[in-house]
Amino acid sequence: MITTTSSSSGHCLCRNVRYRFEGPRTWACFCHCEDCRRNCAAPIVAYIGVPLDGFRWQVNEQEGTEPAFYPSSQGVKRFFCNQCGTPMAFQAEHYPGEIHLYAATLENPQDFEPTFHVHYREKLSWLHLDDSLHRYPGSAPADPDQRI
Repeated sequence: MITTTSSSSGHCLCRNVRYRFEGPRTWACFCHCEDCRRNCAAPIVAYIGVPLDGFRWQVNEQEGTEPAFYPSSQGVKRFFCNQCGTPMAFQAEHYPGEIHLYAATLENPQDFEPTFHVHYREKLSWLHLDDSLHRYPGSAPADPDQRI
């Protein structure tokens, strides 16, 4: 688990939807699953996980509006800006107490440093990666022996 403590913020393309979080980033990864790829129209998606207790959507007249969400499957919400369409976050009942933010929406995305890949068995065959990060065939790396 990454325990980088900081204050970070992010926003969508039109800046209508904004967020802020205080405290640790609990993990950072690349996801290769088909749902995430299709949601973002991208070959790979970069996420950071943060605890919900330090996270908030910045909603008021000066700062923006709440995002819309799409219930992509049972117990899963995919948040996005209803004005420009930017995907913002993923939240699931099977990951209680946390929200997964798309790293590219961070105010300073260059500060994002992934530490592993998930759903690597779903990686697109034409995507060639040259990193030494752990590659898990399924979801969160609860079992280190699941590495590829």
